[in-house]
Amino acid sequence: MTLDLESLATLEAVVSEGGIAKAAARLHKVPSAVSYQIAKLERQLGATLLNREAYRVKLTPVGEILLSEGQNLLARARELEALSRQFREGWEARLQLIVDGIVPLDSILSALKDLAAQGAPTRVQVKVEFLRGVQHRFEKDDADLMIVKDYKDRPQFAKEPLPEIECILCVAAGHPLAKRRNVSLRELQQHTEVSVQDSSESGADAHMFGSERVFLLDGFHAKKQALMMGLGYGWMPSYIVGREMKEKRLVEVKYNGGSRYRFTPQLVHHRDRPLGRAGTRLTELIRAHARA
Repeated sequence: MTLDLESLATLEAVVSEGGIAKAAARLHKVPSAVSYQIAKLERQLGATLLNREAYRVKLTPVGEILLSEGQNLLARARELEALSRQFREGWEARLQLIVDGIVPLDSILSALKDLAAQGAPTRVQVKVEFLRGVQHRFEKDDADLMIVKDYKDRPQFAKEPLPEIECILCVAAGHPLAKRRNVSLRELQQHTEVSVQDSSESGADAHMFGSERVFLLDGFHAKKQALMMGLGYGWMPSYIVGREMKEKRLVEVKYNGGSRYRFTPQLVHHRDRPLGRAGTRLTELIRAHARA
């Protein structure tokens, strides 16, 4: 392409300032240099852009159309320059976060909203996985961050704990297990178990009970729906089923091996690959929102 963006910006300045002399002062150039840039642009486009016979410099009809379109190019070029400057200042071009689906997404989405509001140019991709699929995806994609329930620690991982999450063994109020007390493992195994599919397809949840009939679903909201319909029993994060349990539409299974457990999610990144400005800021925001 022969189009010169600097000459286009010069034309914009001449029209904005109403003359070559004022444009030259604004651009810190001599008037002859400005006149040269305009003449150069007219040669490149093969059109007369300015009416030089008027008292005040005016665009020709062709000039009006070409400058109008050209200003879109200038705006985009300035955006690209600003973006490039931000990347030089340490912002990553891309950031990938893998999240275990058992973790509340509200705090993560709020953190992403704040990051965008602060002008981060980084393109952030969030993927939701389950169980061992979280670490599998983190390592396979060489992602930057993961928020994970259970994982195999490695020397190259840096981690920090997030607030605990409680899980409750639930069943619909009309299910036979809802009225039982001191439920044994054998009794549990006689009923259908509802769980979430390990997205790595490498095995089942370590907290499963070994029932012969198992429904594996693709997320906790689908799992809650299945429990509400009385399909079986299963573990649910308390923050997802709090309302249903308060209204006694779901009840806690009185399992003699314990019907509640807690775990501490970990926010993990690569120790040998320090986070850039976006990754560092996002971890700070996730931490703040998770503990709010």
